[in-house]
This record gives sequence, C-alpha cells and structure tokens, in this order.
Amino acid sequence: MPAIPSSILEPLWDQVAALLPERHNPHPLGCHRQRIPDRIVFDKLIQILVFGCGYRRIADQTCSATTLRRRRDEWIALGVAERLHRPALAAYDRMHGLEVEHLAVDGCIIKAPCGGQVAGFSLVDRRK
Repeated sequence: MPAIPSSILEPLWDQVAALLPERHNPHPLGCHRQRIPDRIVFDKLIQILVFGCGYRRIADQTCSATTLRRRRDEWIALGVAERLHRPALAAYDRMHGLEVEHLAVDGCIIKAPCGGQVAGFSLVDRRK
C-alpha cells in the first residue's frame, strides 16, 4: 500500500504537470541520453518527502540521486512549489478545515535550563 493514496497523488501530479514547461529533444539525431520523465522524478520526490530519507536511498535504476536533485532545483527555479502552495492549502481547507490563525510552530529543541531531576534523562546525552 502506498504511503499516499492515488486519489491525492494523481490530482497533485496533474497540477504539477500543468506548471512544467513542455520538453523536447533538441538534438537533431536524437542520439543523446533521453531525459527521465517528470512523472518518475515527481514520484521519487514525493517518496523523499513522505519517508524523510535521503536522495541516495530513493534512487534506483530508473532515476539517480543527482537527477532528483537537479530536477528539484529546476522546479524550484521555475517556481512550481510557490504556485502550488495556495491551491494545496485551499484543497486541504476544503477537506479538513484549516484555521491558520490558531496555528503555532516551534522548531527549537534545547535542554531544559531548570529541569533538574524532574525533567528525566536525555536520550541525546546517552548518560554521559
């Protein structure tokens, strides 16, 4: 079973594909290595985001880690993520309800300055 159901993944791909420019093989003989299809790269980038692993872990014979990074950078330069941000928030709001004014995000992880014995041991310290 995939981590993201196709009912979500297919419409997302349709929106991303609409934002990508049309590509063609510029070489007149067509003898250079073919460009890896955007759909394969998209699927692999979604896997990276869902599983939180590195590019080298997801890369296989269909697409290398270097290709994933290059295409990610190319799509960032094209502004694909920025143009996809608002429709994605609107879709989430329709499905689940999104109340941004009640949202708080904190990404700071530090030791408790006055924790003492009450805070318990830290798994990071490994009892050093």
